[in-house]
Amino acid sequence: MDLELFAYLQSLLTDRRKELFKKVLADRTRHFTVVTEDVYQLHNTSAVMRSCDVFGIQDLHVVEEKTSKRIDKEIAMGSQKWVSLHRHDNIERCIKDLRKQDYKIIATTPHLDNTSLEDFKIEEKCAFFFGKENEGLSDYVLSEADRYLKIPMYGFTESLNISVSAAIILQQLVSRLKRSNINWQLSEKERLELEMIWTKKTIKSSQKIIERYYEDKKL
Repeated sequence: MDLELFAYLQSLLTDRRKELFKKVLADRTRHFTVVTEDVYQLHNTSAVMRSCDVFGIQDLHVVEEKTSKRIDKEIAMGSQKWVSLHRHDNIERCIKDLRKQDYKIIATTPHLDNTSLEDFKIEEKCAFFFGKENEGLSDYVLSEADRYLKIPMYGFTESLNISVSAAIILQQLVSRLKRSNINWQLSEKERLELEMIWTKKTIKSSQKIIERYYEDKKL
């Protein structure tokens, strides 16, 4: 990364914005990540992205083997700027990639021999998979999962909306994570890289400004 360029772009931000970036980055984590599998209602994926931002989850993986849709900016409420979105067109490759990053595959489902939310162990890196609105997760994800997770429910209804489920799980587990001794925070390199990305997204016409910056350096 060009640190001189970074310093120049940072000079275009207000002190308040720079302080906010550092504050948010201090609470960001890649210890947990979220994966949605072929969710076909646009507002659900957008709402999940918003929950990721709210609870400090940096990466959202969207698997789109059967459906492919953009993020609804009105529902995402700007979170698309700050959350790193990874799109996959194949569930097998997605799981393989996550395993290479040392993530355990966690299937969220009320129908299997699973762990209740309050008993779920958080020491290992976890990728939480959420499935289609009516069908849930595919058989492939269920067969590949290292663990299963459920939210305790006490009424007649057996399931929650995907975005509600994601919000409940993230709120509970991230709160526990931050009270633990686990090394859950981003590395200094990761923070710097994200701060550069966020700075570019904050500055209007940043690409033109960058091009002009390099042109001026040649003079």
